[in-house]
Amino acid sequence: MADTPTSEHYWFNTKSGQVEKGPQSSWENRMGPYDTEAEARSALDTAASRSAQWEREDAKWEDG
Repeated sequence: MADTPTSEHYWFNTKSGQVEKGPQSSWENRMGPYDTEAEARSALDTAASRSAQWEREDAKWEDG
């Protein structure tokens, strides 16, 4: 992904709930970049899934 220009990536705008091609809105409202529109569209689900996984891993670590 690092070799691809940013205009060819997608972002999810958390304020509008829309997918943007290229960085169109403020960084404060963007999640990404993603390689595909579908990945950007599922940004919130991906973030929630990863957060849940990290919480499970933290709980296991804390339990020893």
